[in-house]
Amino acid sequence: MATAARPATAATPRETDVAGLQTSRLVQAHIWVALAAFAVACLLGVWQMWARSPLQAPAHTAANYFRSVTLHGVSMGYVLTTFFIMGFGYYVAETALRRPLPSITLAWVSFWMGIVGTLMTALSVITGNASVLFTFYPPLTATPWFYIGLVLVVVASWLWCIQMIVAMRAWKAANPGHAVPLAMFATVANAVMWLWTTVGVAAELLFQVIPAAFGWSQTLDVGLSRTLFSWTLHAIVYFWLFPSYIAFYTMFPRAAGGRLYSDTMGRLAFILFIIYSLPVGLHHLFMDPEHSNGFKFLQMFLTALVSVPTLLTIFTITASAEIAGRMRGGKGLFGWIGALPFDRPMVLATVLAFIMLFWGGGGGLINMSYGMNAMIHNTSWVTAHFHLIFGGTVVIMYQAICYSIWPSLTGRDFASLKPLRVQLWLWFIGMMVMTLPWHWLGLQGQWRRVAAFDYSNPIIHAWGPWVIVSLVGGIILAISALLFVANLTALHRSGVAGAPAEIEYARAVHEPGRLPASLNGFGLWNIIVAVLMLLAYGWPIAQFFVYPPPQAVVHRLG
Repeated sequence: MATAARPATAATPRETDVAGLQTSRLVQAHIWVALAAFAVACLLGVWQMWARSPLQAPAHTAANYFRSVTLHGVSMGYVLTTFFIMGFGYYVAETALRRPLPSITLAWVSFWMGIVGTLMTALSVITGNASVLFTFYPPLTATPWFYIGLVLVVVASWLWCIQMIVAMRAWKAANPGHAVPLAMFATVANAVMWLWTTVGVAAELLFQVIPAAFGWSQTLDVGLSRTLFSWTLHAIVYFWLFPSYIAFYTMFPRAAGGRLYSDTMGRLAFILFIIYSLPVGLHHLFMDPEHSNGFKFLQMFLTALVSVPTLLTIFTITASAEIAGRMRGGKGLFGWIGALPFDRPMVLATVLAFIMLFWGGGGGLINMSYGMNAMIHNTSWVTAHFHLIFGGTVVIMYQAICYSIWPSLTGRDFASLKPLRVQLWLWFIGMMVMTLPWHWLGLQGQWRRVAAFDYSNPIIHAWGPWVIVSLVGGIILAISALLFVANLTALHRSGVAGAPAEIEYARAVHEPGRLPASLNGFGLWNIIVAVLMLLAYGWPIAQFFVYPPPQAVVHRLG
C-alpha cells in the first residue's frame, strides 16, 4: 500500500508511536485484548461441541457447560467486538482524518475501564456466579458484579463514541464544505447507532436486573426485561458488522487494485443500517406472549428492510471488484473475476465473507418470517445463522483488517502472505463444516441451549454423526484462530522492515465534492430513528406500566 503523507496537524514526535501513528500502541492494546478473548472463546466453543457430541468430553457437567457457554458468548459478543471496534475506530480516526484524536488520555481511560469491566465479568463467570449466557434473560440472574462489569464495558464504548463524534465534528469545522472521508463517516455511523442500541440493555440492567441482583427488589418483570433487551439484541449485530462493511467499501477496492464504484452508495448503506437495524429486535420475541401480533408483524416488516443496505453493498462491492478486474486486464463478460488478486488477504477474505453472508443472511430471512420462525425457533438453525454472520462474515473481516493495518502499526511487513491465506481458508472451511449440519439438525428439531443430548433415544441417536461433523469444523476453526494469533505475533519478531507508515483508503470512481448535509452528517437520521423507535417500541414498553402483568420472582444465585 502506498505511504500517505502526514498532515500538518499530526502529533509531535514525542506523542508519536511506531511508524508515525499517535494511536499505534493504543490500537494494538485494544486489538490484542480482543484477540485474547477470541482465542479463549474459540477453545471453549470446541469443548462445548465435544460435550454435546456422542463422544465423551472431559469435565463435562451441566454446570461447566453453561459456565463455558456464558464465557464463550461474553468473550465473543462483548469483549472481542467492543475492543476491536474501538481500536479500529481510533485507527480510522487518525488515518482517515489525518488528525490526532481529540483526547488520547480519554481513550486510555476508556480502555482501562473496559479492562476492569471485562475482568469483573470474567471472574463472575469463572467462579460459577454467572451462568446466564450472553443474553442473561431473566429470571436467570447472576451476581451483580457480572452486570456491573458489563455496564463498565458499555460505558467505555460510550466514551469511544464521543471521541469519534467529536473527531468528525472537529474535522468538519476545519474543512467546511468538504465530504467527511467515507471510512470515518461509517465509523461515526456505527458510534451513533451504538448509542441508540445500548439504551435498551442499559435500561434493563440499571432499572431491572441490577437492583434485583442486589436484592433491592424482590420481583422482576420478565416480559419488560426481555423487551428492553430485544431493543439491543439485533442492532448489536450491526455494531459488530460495521467494521466489515467499512473494509468492504474503503479497503477492499484498493487491495483489489481498483476503485470504489460509488461513495454515495456507501454512505446510503451506512445510513440505512442506522435506520433499519434498530426498530427490529422484537422479531426475537415472536414466540413470547406479551406482545400483540400487530407489533410483531410491524417489526417483521422493518426487519425485512435490513436486507436493503446489504443488497446495496453486494451490488456496489461487486461492481468495484469488476472495475479492479478490468483495470488488471480482465476481458469478456466474466474474465475480470480471474484477474482479481486473490493472493491478497483482503481480497480473499471479502470473497469468503460474501459467501458466508449469503448463507447466513438467507437463514436470517427465515428467522424474521413470522410463520417460519415458529418452525426453527430455539433450534440449532438459529445457532447456525448467528455463527455464519458473526463468526463467519464478521470475524474473517476482522482478521483481514488486522492483516491490512498491522504493518503500519508495527513498522514491519509480512515476509510471506501464504500463512495468512492458509489461515483465512481454514476459517472459512471450518465455519462451513460446523454450521451446515446445524442448519440440517435445526430443521429436524434439534434444540439449543442444552448441556447434552440423550443419544440412547433413537431419533437423537441419528443426530450423532452430524454433531461430530460440526465438532470437526470447530476443531478446524480453533486451529485457524491460533494460526491467526501466531501470524500477527510473528510480524513483531520476523517481519520485513520498511512497511508503509499508514494505509490509504479506496478512492471512488467519482470523488464526492460537496454533499448535502444528510449525506455528511446524522442530524436528520437521528430524528427518523427516534420516530421509528417510538413507533416500534412505544406501546410494547408502555403496556407494562399501563397494564402491569404478573411478575416473576427473581432467584438470586449463591
